[in-house]
Amino acid sequence: MAQYEQTQELPAGDGPVVTAVPGIDQVIGRMRALRSARPPVGGAEDGVAVFHRVYLTVTETVRRQTVCGTFPGRPAAAGLDVRFAERYLSAVDAEAAGERTPDCWHPLFQYRHHPGVRPLQFALSGINAHIGHDLPLAVVDTCRTLGCAPPDLEEEFDRVGDLLLMLEERIREDLVPGPDLLELADPLTHLFGSWSLERAREAAWSTALVLWRLREVPLLAEEFRRRLDAGAGLVGRFLLTPCR
Repeated sequence: MAQYEQTQELPAGDGPVVTAVPGIDQVIGRMRALRSARPPVGGAEDGVAVFHRVYLTVTETVRRQTVCGTFPGRPAAAGLDVRFAERYLSAVDAEAAGERTPDCWHPLFQYRHHPGVRPLQFALSGINAHIGHDLPLAVVDTCRTLGCAPPDLEEEFDRVGDLLLMLEERIREDLVPGPDLLELADPLTHLFGSWSLERAREAAWSTALVLWRLREVPLLAEEFRRRLDAGAGLVGRFLLTPCR
């Protein structure tokens, strides 16, 4: 993925300009550029843009809170944040270049303009791919870079969990239809209740621990990663089942 050389200060939305956060600012700059790069096709809702919009908003919020001291500004935490986001951005770059994307992201790219898929489903499919596949790999990448083991990053992992909770809350606020639309008989009600962020987080942590133990057996580690990718892709496709 292309890296941005960016040392200037960035506006943090409403309010004064704040000091740039190394690494996170590069990610935000890249995400902002992608947000502006692709206009809607034929007026249809772009499913990737739905996830991207919510993810960017939450990342900008985390950045402001890091600067203000709400979240700790530890290098390990920043490193995990960046590697986590880069997994998604690399998939976007691969898709744009016509290259093979991870299986976990393929359903979202394939069905991004499907008229029968609702915005909430696009967002859930994206967060499923990001947690189920990208997060454990980002933990292992960060451990290798810092020369530590996953238990040493558990605090940082929990911090990313706070970001994910914010992401889920944002999805609920922006994309869940009102009570008059989301009725018990609506298939979206059952689809929304079939996926759990908390369980996905727990599974991601367990997966990171397994991948770390398998690092000395590269062939087995790669096979495990491929199965992980395929499994996340299967769930993502289920989440994109047309509901109208």
